[in-house]
Amino acid sequence: MVLSLYGRLIAVFSLICLQGEGKNSAMDLHPLYISVTEINHNAKNQTIEISCKIFADDLEKVLTKSSNTKVDFSSDNRKINNDKLLAAYITRHLKLEIDNKPVSLQFIGSEKEEDVIWSYFQVSNIATVKKLEIVNDILYDAFDTETNLVHVQLNGNRQSKKVTNPESHLVFEP
Repeated sequence: MVLSLYGRLIAVFSLICLQGEGKNSAMDLHPLYISVTEINHNAKNQTIEISCKIFADDLEKVLTKSSNTKVDFSSDNRKINNDKLLAAYITRHLKLEIDNKPVSLQFIGSEKEEDVIWSYFQVSNIATVKKLEIVNDILYDAFDTETNLVHVQLNGNRQSKKVTNPESHLVFEP
């Protein structure tokens, strides 16, 4: 369902961009800045599984700016360094508290899929979740109109919320 929603957003965005060319195109007038974060509590493994989907060009821009190093996700030679920068950036801009206790995200890896970057994180030793608080300000330092969608699955219940810069705080309870 998330991929279909995200796919629909991409399709609408693509149509808007194709409608005009030159200085007065829709892209010039109103670019779309969006990320999608999926958070799932895996009760069997007692983990929180997190995946973030972000447009590669937006991510390259913000990581290049924050690290003063050219970031290029199309280069396999830079994958190790890019992953370090990506992990550091996401862990600074995506904060979780489970049952009023801050938790640390463990970076699992990343992959490029067409024009987006998927990054994967995990939190271990989480048997139950009564309350999940999230601060998500991914890409807020680069884009004033950034919107972050967050989909959470806890105890079999799926909830979705969004925050738009400058709002960043979300609360989920099963």
